[in-house]
Amino acid sequence: MIKSPDTFLTRSLREKPWGEKAARIMASALASVDPKESVKKHLARKENILQVVDQNINLDLFNSATLLAVGKAALPMALGAAEILSEKLTRGFILTKPGDIQVPEEYQNKLKLFFGGHPIPNQGSVNAAAEIIHQLSGLTEHDLVIVLISGGGSTLFTAPEEGITLTDLQQTNRALMRCGANIQEINTIRKHISRVKGGQLARIIHPAKTFSLVLSDVIGDPLDMIASGLTVPDRSTFKDAVSISQKYHLRDAFPQSVNKRLESGSLGGSTETPKPGDPIFQDQINLVIGSNHDAIQGAVTQAIQEGFQAGIIPDPLSGEARLVGVQMAKVLKQMAQDGNPLPRPACLIAGGETTVTLNIEDPGLGGRNLETALSAVRHLAGLKNTALITLATDGEDGITDAAGAVVTGETFTRANEMDLNPDVFLEEHNAYPFFESLDDLLLPGVTQTNVNDLCFLFTF
Repeated sequence: MIKSPDTFLTRSLREKPWGEKAARIMASALASVDPKESVKKHLARKENILQVVDQNINLDLFNSATLLAVGKAALPMALGAAEILSEKLTRGFILTKPGDIQVPEEYQNKLKLFFGGHPIPNQGSVNAAAEIIHQLSGLTEHDLVIVLISGGGSTLFTAPEEGITLTDLQQTNRALMRCGANIQEINTIRKHISRVKGGQLARIIHPAKTFSLVLSDVIGDPLDMIASGLTVPDRSTFKDAVSISQKYHLRDAFPQSVNKRLESGSLGGSTETPKPGDPIFQDQINLVIGSNHDAIQGAVTQAIQEGFQAGIIPDPLSGEARLVGVQMAKVLKQMAQDGNPLPRPACLIAGGETTVTLNIEDPGLGGRNLETALSAVRHLAGLKNTALITLATDGEDGITDAAGAVVTGETFTRANEMDLNPDVFLEEHNAYPFFESLDDLLLPGVTQTNVNDLCFLFTF
Protein backbone atom coordinates (compact mmCIF):
# COMPACT_ATOMS: atom_id res chain seq x y z
CA MET A 1 0.00 0.00 0.00
CA ILE A 2 1.79 3.12 -1.22
CA LYS A 3 1.34 5.99 1.22
CA SER A 4 0.97 9.65 0.26
CA PRO A 5 3.73 11.85 1.70
CA ASP A 6 1.03 13.98 3.32
CA THR A 7 0.19 11.12 5.70
CA PHE A 8 3.62 11.51 7.32
CA LEU A 9 3.28 15.20 8.18
CA THR A 10 3.31 16.19 11.85
CA ARG A 11 3.23 19.63 13.43
CA SER A 12 7.01 20.01 13.23
CA LEU A 13 7.09 18.81 9.62
CA ARG A 14 4.18 21.03 8.58
CA GLU A 15 5.81 24.11 10.09
CA LYS A 16 9.27 23.67 8.58
CA PRO A 17 10.22 24.40 4.96
CA TRP A 18 11.99 21.03 4.81
CA GLY A 19 9.07 19.09 6.27
CA GLU A 20 7.55 17.98 2.99
CA LYS A 21 10.94 16.80 1.76
CA ALA A 22 11.30 14.58 4.82
CA ALA A 23 7.79 13.23 4.27
CA ARG A 24 8.55 12.36 0.65
CA ILE A 25 11.71 10.53 1.72
CA MET A 26 9.75 8.40 4.18
CA ALA A 27 7.05 7.66 1.61
CA SER A 28 9.69 6.59 -0.91
CA ALA A 29 11.25 4.23 1.61
CA LEU A 30 7.95 2.41 1.98
CA ALA A 31 7.16 2.48 -1.74
CA SER A 32 10.41 0.64 -2.43
CA VAL A 33 9.18 -2.32 -0.37
CA ASP A 34 5.60 -2.39 -1.63
CA PRO A 35 4.62 -6.07 -1.13
CA LYS A 36 2.58 -6.55 -4.29
CA GLU A 37 5.17 -4.94 -6.53
CA SER A 38 7.98 -6.84 -4.80
CA VAL A 39 6.28 -10.14 -5.66
CA LYS A 40 5.75 -9.09 -9.26
CA LYS A 41 9.43 -8.11 -9.60
CA HIS A 42 10.57 -11.60 -8.65
CA LEU A 43 7.86 -13.79 -10.15
CA ALA A 44 7.01 -13.95 -13.83
CA ARG A 45 4.97 -16.12 -16.14
CA LYS A 46 5.35 -16.81 -19.83
CA GLU A 47 2.45 -18.92 -21.04
CA ASN A 48 2.56 -22.01 -18.80
CA ILE A 49 6.09 -21.44 -17.49
CA LEU A 50 6.40 -19.80 -14.08
CA GLN A 51 9.78 -18.15 -13.62
CA VAL A 52 11.26 -17.66 -10.17
CA VAL A 53 14.95 -16.89 -9.63
CA ASP A 54 16.75 -19.02 -12.23
CA GLN A 55 14.17 -21.79 -12.28
CA ASN A 56 11.41 -22.41 -14.77
CA ILE A 57 8.39 -24.25 -13.40
CA ASN A 58 6.02 -25.85 -15.90
CA LEU A 59 2.56 -25.30 -14.47
CA ASP A 60 1.11 -28.01 -16.72
CA LEU A 61 2.98 -30.62 -14.66
CA PHE A 62 0.92 -29.92 -11.54
CA ASN A 63 -2.61 -30.89 -10.62
CA SER A 64 -3.03 -27.84 -8.41
CA ALA A 65 -1.39 -24.51 -7.58
CA THR A 66 -2.02 -23.26 -4.05
CA LEU A 67 -1.06 -19.92 -2.49
CA LEU A 68 -0.37 -19.55 1.22
CA ALA A 69 0.31 -15.99 2.40
CA VAL A 70 1.13 -15.32 6.05
CA GLY A 71 2.05 -12.06 7.76
CA LYS A 72 1.29 -8.35 7.84
CA ALA A 73 1.86 -8.08 4.07
CA ALA A 74 -0.03 -11.27 3.23
CA LEU A 75 -2.92 -9.78 1.26
CA PRO A 76 -0.97 -7.57 -1.19
CA MET A 77 1.63 -10.32 -1.66
CA ALA A 78 -1.13 -12.82 -2.45
CA LEU A 79 -2.78 -10.46 -4.92
CA GLY A 80 0.53 -9.95 -6.72
CA ALA A 81 1.02 -13.70 -7.10
CA ALA A 82 -2.63 -14.28 -8.03
CA GLU A 83 -2.35 -11.78 -10.89
CA ILE A 84 0.60 -13.72 -12.29
CA LEU A 85 -0.88 -17.20 -11.83
CA SER A 86 -4.24 -16.05 -13.17
CA GLU A 87 -6.36 -19.02 -14.30
CA LYS A 88 -3.70 -21.48 -13.09
CA LEU A 89 -4.41 -20.60 -9.46
CA THR A 90 -6.43 -23.34 -7.79
CA ARG A 91 -6.92 -21.85 -4.33
CA GLY A 92 -5.25 -19.63 -1.77
CA PHE A 93 -5.18 -18.97 1.96
CA ILE A 94 -4.31 -15.56 3.42
CA LEU A 95 -3.61 -15.08 7.13
CA THR A 96 -3.01 -11.52 8.31
CA LYS A 97 -3.90 -8.91 10.93
CA PRO A 98 -7.50 -7.68 11.20
CA GLY A 99 -8.20 -4.45 9.41
CA ASP A 100 -10.31 -2.69 6.84
CA ILE A 101 -9.24 -5.08 4.10
CA GLN A 102 -10.92 -7.67 1.93
CA VAL A 103 -10.21 -9.92 -1.01
CA PRO A 104 -11.18 -8.23 -4.30
CA GLU A 105 -14.35 -9.64 -5.82
CA GLU A 106 -12.56 -11.28 -8.76
CA TYR A 107 -10.58 -13.51 -6.37
CA GLN A 108 -13.19 -14.26 -3.73
CA ASN A 109 -13.98 -17.69 -5.17
CA LYS A 110 -10.33 -18.78 -4.83
CA LEU A 111 -8.72 -16.80 -2.00
CA LYS A 112 -9.85 -17.28 1.60
CA LEU A 113 -8.96 -14.57 4.12
CA PHE A 114 -8.22 -15.37 7.77
CA PHE A 115 -7.48 -12.95 10.60
CA GLY A 116 -5.19 -13.71 13.54
CA GLY A 117 -3.85 -11.85 16.54
CA HIS A 118 -0.72 -9.69 16.65
CA PRO A 119 1.49 -9.10 18.61
CA ILE A 120 -0.25 -11.67 20.82
CA PRO A 121 -1.86 -14.72 19.14
CA ASN A 122 -5.58 -15.21 19.58
CA GLN A 123 -8.17 -17.88 18.85
CA GLY A 124 -8.35 -16.66 15.27
CA SER A 125 -4.63 -17.44 14.90
CA VAL A 126 -5.15 -21.00 16.15
CA ASN A 127 -8.30 -21.63 14.12
CA ALA A 128 -6.73 -20.33 10.91
CA ALA A 129 -3.60 -22.41 11.39
CA ALA A 130 -5.66 -25.55 12.02
CA GLU A 131 -7.66 -25.02 8.83
CA ILE A 132 -4.57 -24.27 6.74
CA ILE A 133 -2.73 -27.32 8.07
CA HIS A 134 -5.75 -29.47 7.22
CA GLN A 135 -5.95 -28.07 3.69
CA LEU A 136 -2.22 -28.51 3.01
CA SER A 137 -1.94 -32.03 4.39
CA GLY A 138 -1.92 -34.97 1.99
CA LEU A 139 -0.43 -33.15 -1.00
CA THR A 140 1.67 -35.02 -3.56
CA GLU A 141 4.61 -34.24 -5.80
CA HIS A 142 2.03 -33.28 -8.43
CA ASP A 143 0.93 -30.26 -6.38
CA LEU A 144 2.55 -26.81 -6.30
CA VAL A 145 2.51 -24.57 -3.22
CA ILE A 146 3.68 -20.96 -3.31
CA VAL A 147 4.32 -19.62 0.19
CA LEU A 148 4.41 -15.84 0.72
CA ILE A 149 5.92 -14.85 4.05
CA SER A 150 6.18 -11.49 5.81
CA GLY A 151 6.78 -10.16 9.30
CA GLY A 152 4.19 -10.94 11.93
CA GLY A 153 3.80 -14.50 10.74
CA SER A 154 5.17 -15.91 13.99
CA THR A 155 2.15 -14.86 16.04
CA LEU A 156 -0.44 -14.88 13.28
CA PHE A 157 0.26 -18.51 12.30
CA THR A 158 -0.10 -20.28 15.63
CA ALA A 159 -0.27 -24.06 16.01
CA PRO A 160 0.84 -24.98 19.53
CA GLU A 161 2.40 -28.34 20.28
CA GLU A 162 0.27 -30.90 22.09
CA GLY A 163 -0.22 -29.98 25.74
CA ILE A 164 0.30 -26.25 25.17
CA THR A 165 -2.84 -24.11 25.18
CA LEU A 166 -3.53 -20.77 23.55
CA THR A 167 -3.46 -19.18 27.00
CA ASP A 168 -0.02 -20.71 27.53
CA LEU A 169 1.21 -19.24 24.24
CA GLN A 170 -0.20 -15.82 25.08
CA GLN A 171 1.55 -15.86 28.46
CA THR A 172 4.80 -16.95 26.80
CA ASN A 173 4.64 -14.23 24.15
CA ARG A 174 3.97 -11.52 26.74
CA ALA A 175 6.94 -12.67 28.78
CA LEU A 176 9.18 -12.67 25.71
CA MET A 177 8.05 -9.18 24.71
CA ARG A 178 8.78 -7.74 28.17
CA CYS A 179 12.15 -9.33 28.85
CA GLY A 180 14.31 -7.49 26.30
CA ALA A 181 15.13 -10.51 24.13
CA ASN A 182 15.87 -9.84 20.47
CA ILE A 183 13.80 -11.31 17.65
CA GLN A 184 16.24 -14.15 17.00
CA GLU A 185 15.98 -15.25 20.62
CA ILE A 186 12.21 -14.85 20.70
CA ASN A 187 11.73 -16.90 17.55
CA THR A 188 14.07 -19.65 18.75
CA ILE A 189 11.69 -20.30 21.62
CA ARG A 190 8.61 -19.94 19.42
CA LYS A 191 9.93 -22.57 17.00
CA HIS A 192 10.21 -25.19 19.70
CA ILE A 193 6.66 -24.90 21.00
CA SER A 194 4.99 -24.88 17.56
CA ARG A 195 3.88 -27.45 14.98
CA VAL A 196 4.59 -25.17 11.98
CA LYS A 197 7.57 -22.98 12.82
CA GLY A 198 11.21 -23.89 12.35
CA GLY A 199 10.69 -25.62 9.00
CA GLN A 200 7.80 -27.74 10.20
CA LEU A 201 5.38 -26.25 7.69
CA ALA A 202 7.64 -27.67 4.98
CA ARG A 203 7.24 -31.07 6.62
CA ILE A 204 3.45 -30.75 6.38
CA ILE A 205 3.50 -29.65 2.73
CA HIS A 206 6.06 -32.25 1.60
CA PRO A 207 6.26 -33.84 -1.00
CA ALA A 208 4.56 -31.02 -2.91
CA LYS A 209 6.79 -28.69 -4.93
CA THR A 210 7.24 -25.57 -2.81
CA PHE A 211 8.82 -22.18 -3.18
CA SER A 212 8.68 -19.27 -0.79
CA LEU A 213 8.95 -15.54 -1.41
CA VAL A 214 9.87 -13.64 1.73
CA LEU A 215 9.56 -10.00 2.76
CA SER A 216 12.17 -9.75 5.50
CA ASP A 217 11.60 -8.04 8.83
CA VAL A 218 14.81 -9.36 10.40
CA ILE A 219 18.14 -7.59 9.91
CA GLY A 220 20.52 -9.66 7.81
CA ASP A 221 17.56 -11.49 6.26
CA PRO A 222 18.11 -14.88 7.96
CA LEU A 223 15.45 -17.05 6.36
CA ASP A 224 15.27 -19.32 9.39
CA MET A 225 14.19 -16.40 11.60
CA ILE A 226 11.71 -14.48 9.43
CA ALA A 227 8.23 -15.50 10.65
CA SER A 228 10.16 -18.19 12.58
CA GLY A 229 11.34 -19.94 9.43
CA LEU A 230 8.22 -21.77 8.27
CA THR A 231 9.74 -23.45 5.21
CA VAL A 232 13.50 -23.51 5.82
CA PRO A 233 15.84 -25.72 7.86
CA ASP A 234 16.18 -24.70 11.48
CA ARG A 235 19.67 -24.38 12.94
CA SER A 236 18.46 -23.67 16.48
CA THR A 237 17.82 -26.38 19.04
CA PHE A 238 15.84 -27.07 22.19
CA LYS A 239 19.07 -26.50 24.12
CA ASP A 240 19.31 -23.02 22.57
CA ALA A 241 15.74 -22.29 23.66
CA VAL A 242 16.45 -23.39 27.23
CA SER A 243 19.60 -21.24 27.31
CA ILE A 244 17.57 -18.19 26.23
CA SER A 245 14.97 -18.90 28.91
CA GLN A 246 17.75 -19.05 31.50
CA LYS A 247 19.46 -15.91 30.17
CA TYR A 248 16.34 -13.81 30.71
CA HIS A 249 15.14 -15.67 33.85
CA LEU A 250 11.93 -16.69 32.11
CA ARG A 251 11.20 -20.01 33.79
CA ASP A 252 8.90 -18.45 36.39
CA ALA A 253 7.25 -16.28 33.73
CA PHE A 254 6.56 -19.21 31.39
CA PRO A 255 3.68 -21.64 31.94
CA GLN A 256 4.55 -25.12 33.13
CA SER A 257 3.62 -26.68 29.78
CA VAL A 258 6.19 -24.56 27.92
CA ASN A 259 8.96 -25.23 30.45
CA LYS A 260 8.20 -28.94 30.26
CA ARG A 261 8.31 -28.93 26.45
CA LEU A 262 11.62 -27.05 26.25
CA GLU A 263 13.35 -29.00 28.99
CA SER A 264 12.14 -32.37 27.70
CA GLY A 265 13.27 -31.46 24.19
CA SER A 266 16.70 -30.41 25.40
CA LEU A 267 17.11 -33.91 26.86
CA GLY A 268 16.00 -35.61 23.65
CA GLY A 269 12.43 -36.25 24.74
CA SER A 270 10.82 -34.40 21.80
CA THR A 271 11.45 -34.41 18.07
CA GLU A 272 13.71 -31.58 16.96
CA THR A 273 12.76 -29.13 14.24
CA PRO A 274 13.99 -30.28 10.78
CA LYS A 275 17.63 -29.44 10.14
CA PRO A 276 19.78 -28.71 7.06
CA GLY A 277 20.07 -31.79 4.90
CA ASP A 278 16.58 -33.04 5.64
CA PRO A 279 15.10 -34.37 2.36
CA ILE A 280 11.92 -32.34 2.84
CA PHE A 281 13.91 -29.29 1.75
CA GLN A 282 15.25 -30.84 -1.45
CA ASP A 283 14.74 -28.61 -4.50
CA GLN A 284 12.95 -25.95 -2.46
CA ILE A 285 13.33 -22.27 -3.31
CA ASN A 286 13.40 -19.60 -0.61
CA LEU A 287 13.93 -16.05 -1.85
CA VAL A 288 14.01 -12.72 -0.02
CA ILE A 289 12.17 -10.21 -2.22
CA GLY A 290 12.30 -7.12 0.00
CA SER A 291 14.18 -6.00 3.09
CA ASN A 292 15.20 -3.13 5.33
CA HIS A 293 18.14 -2.50 3.00
CA ASP A 294 15.73 -1.95 0.10
CA ALA A 295 13.74 0.58 2.12
CA ILE A 296 16.92 2.44 3.05
CA GLN A 297 18.05 2.52 -0.58
CA GLY A 298 14.67 3.90 -1.62
CA ALA A 299 15.01 6.64 0.99
CA VAL A 300 18.57 7.46 -0.06
CA THR A 301 17.55 7.81 -3.70
CA GLN A 302 14.73 10.20 -2.80
CA ALA A 303 16.92 12.18 -0.40
CA ILE A 304 19.44 12.82 -3.16
CA GLN A 305 16.62 13.96 -5.45
CA GLU A 306 15.50 16.35 -2.70
CA GLY A 307 18.98 17.92 -2.61
CA PHE A 308 20.44 16.23 0.47
CA GLN A 309 23.83 14.70 0.98
CA ALA A 310 22.63 11.18 1.76
CA GLY A 311 24.31 8.32 3.55
CA ILE A 312 23.71 5.10 5.46
CA ILE A 313 24.85 4.17 8.95
CA PRO A 314 26.36 0.72 8.28
CA ASP A 315 25.71 -0.85 11.67
CA PRO A 316 22.09 -1.94 12.15
CA LEU A 317 20.02 -0.47 14.95
CA SER A 318 19.95 -2.95 17.82
CA GLY A 319 19.93 -3.04 21.59
CA GLU A 320 17.88 -1.12 24.12
CA ALA A 321 15.80 1.58 22.41
CA ARG A 322 16.54 4.30 24.96
CA LEU A 323 20.29 3.77 24.53
CA VAL A 324 20.03 3.75 20.74
CA GLY A 325 18.14 7.04 20.84
CA VAL A 326 20.95 8.68 22.81
CA GLN A 327 23.53 7.31 20.39
CA MET A 328 21.59 8.55 17.35
CA ALA A 329 21.30 11.98 18.98
CA LYS A 330 25.10 12.07 19.42
CA VAL A 331 25.62 11.19 15.76
CA LEU A 332 23.19 13.92 14.69
CA LYS A 333 24.80 16.48 17.00
CA GLN A 334 28.24 15.79 15.57
CA MET A 335 26.91 16.01 12.02
CA ALA A 336 25.23 19.34 12.80
CA GLN A 337 28.31 20.82 14.48
CA ASP A 338 31.15 19.80 12.18
CA GLY A 339 29.61 18.18 9.09
CA ASN A 340 30.85 14.71 9.99
CA PRO A 341 30.02 12.38 8.32
CA LEU A 342 27.93 14.57 5.97
CA PRO A 343 27.77 18.35 5.42
CA ARG A 344 24.48 20.23 5.44
CA PRO A 345 21.92 19.62 4.10
CA ALA A 346 22.24 15.97 5.03
CA CYS A 347 20.11 12.88 5.50
CA LEU A 348 21.73 9.97 7.32
CA ILE A 349 19.67 6.79 7.60
CA ALA A 350 19.88 3.78 9.89
CA GLY A 351 17.80 0.63 9.91
CA GLY A 352 17.21 -2.23 12.29
CA GLU A 353 15.19 -3.21 15.32
CA THR A 354 15.74 -2.18 18.91
CA THR A 355 14.24 -3.72 22.02
CA VAL A 356 12.41 -2.31 25.03
CA THR A 357 12.79 -3.97 28.41
CA LEU A 358 9.63 -3.28 30.39
CA ASN A 359 11.07 -3.09 33.89
CA ILE A 360 8.04 -1.65 35.68
CA GLU A 361 4.75 -3.27 36.64
CA ASP A 362 2.40 -0.97 34.75
CA PRO A 363 4.15 0.51 31.69
CA GLY A 364 2.55 3.28 29.67
CA LEU A 365 1.82 3.38 25.97
CA GLY A 366 4.67 3.26 23.51
CA GLY A 367 6.93 1.16 21.34
CA ARG A 368 10.57 0.83 20.38
CA ASN A 369 10.49 3.64 17.78
CA LEU A 370 8.69 6.03 20.09
CA GLU A 371 11.04 5.22 22.96
CA THR A 372 14.07 5.74 20.71
CA ALA A 373 12.75 9.17 19.74
CA LEU A 374 11.84 10.13 23.31
CA SER A 375 15.29 9.26 24.64
CA ALA A 376 16.83 11.66 22.11
CA VAL A 377 14.74 14.70 23.10
CA ARG A 378 16.94 16.06 25.90
CA HIS A 379 20.15 15.42 23.94
CA LEU A 380 18.97 17.43 20.92
CA ALA A 381 17.69 20.41 22.93
CA GLY A 382 18.57 23.69 21.23
CA LEU A 383 20.23 22.06 18.21
CA LYS A 384 19.05 24.23 15.33
CA ASN A 385 17.96 23.02 11.90
CA THR A 386 17.99 19.34 12.76
CA ALA A 387 15.51 16.50 13.05
CA LEU A 388 15.53 12.90 14.23
CA ILE A 389 12.66 10.79 12.91
CA THR A 390 11.88 7.19 13.80
CA LEU A 391 9.64 5.04 11.61
CA ALA A 392 8.19 1.55 11.98
CA THR A 393 7.71 0.44 8.39
CA ASP A 394 4.49 -1.42 9.21
CA GLY A 395 2.94 1.82 10.47
CA GLU A 396 2.39 0.49 13.99
CA ASP A 397 4.94 0.85 16.76
CA GLY A 398 4.25 -1.70 19.47
CA ILE A 399 0.52 -1.81 20.13
CA THR A 400 0.01 1.83 19.10
CA ASP A 401 -1.39 3.36 15.93
CA ALA A 402 1.74 5.51 15.52
CA ALA A 403 4.68 4.57 13.33
CA GLY A 404 7.16 6.72 15.25
CA ALA A 405 7.81 10.35 16.06
CA VAL A 406 9.62 13.53 15.04
CA VAL A 407 12.18 15.21 17.32
CA THR A 408 13.77 18.59 16.57
CA GLY A 409 16.00 20.92 18.55
CA GLU A 410 12.83 22.69 19.66
CA THR A 411 11.02 19.63 21.04
CA PHE A 412 12.52 19.89 24.54
CA THR A 413 11.57 23.57 24.90
CA ARG A 414 8.04 22.98 23.58
CA ALA A 415 7.62 20.10 26.03
CA ASN A 416 8.79 22.25 28.97
CA GLU A 417 6.27 24.93 28.04
CA MET A 418 3.56 22.27 28.36
CA ASP A 419 5.00 20.89 31.64
CA LEU A 420 5.98 17.64 29.93
CA ASN A 421 9.15 16.12 31.37
CA PRO A 422 10.61 13.69 28.81
CA ASP A 423 12.58 11.86 31.51
CA VAL A 424 9.43 11.00 33.44
CA PHE A 425 7.65 9.75 30.33
CA LEU A 426 10.73 7.70 29.41
CA GLU A 427 10.92 5.99 32.80
CA GLU A 428 7.24 5.10 32.47
CA HIS A 429 7.69 3.77 28.90
CA ASN A 430 4.98 6.26 28.00
CA ALA A 431 6.26 7.93 24.83
CA TYR A 432 2.98 7.95 22.91
CA PRO A 433 1.13 10.60 25.01
CA PHE A 434 4.28 12.74 25.13
CA PHE A 435 4.48 13.06 21.36
CA GLU A 436 0.70 13.12 21.01
CA SER A 437 0.63 16.27 23.15
CA LEU A 438 3.20 17.84 20.82
CA ASP A 439 1.35 16.68 17.68
CA ASP A 440 4.54 15.00 16.50
CA LEU A 441 3.39 11.40 16.19
CA LEU A 442 3.82 9.84 12.76
CA LEU A 443 0.36 8.51 11.87
CA PRO A 444 0.48 7.18 8.29
CA GLY A 445 -1.80 4.25 9.13
CA VAL A 446 -1.21 0.57 8.46
CA THR A 447 1.17 0.20 5.52
CA GLN A 448 0.70 -3.53 4.79
CA THR A 449 4.45 -3.95 4.56
CA ASN A 450 7.02 -4.73 7.24
CA VAL A 451 10.80 -4.52 6.92
CA ASN A 452 11.85 -3.41 10.43
CA ASP A 453 12.43 0.16 11.49
CA LEU A 454 14.16 3.23 10.10
CA CYS A 455 15.79 6.21 11.78
CA PHE A 456 16.40 9.42 9.82
CA LEU A 457 18.93 12.05 10.94
CA PHE A 458 18.52 15.39 9.16
CA THR A 459 20.54 18.59 9.09
CA PHE A 460 19.22 21.53 7.10
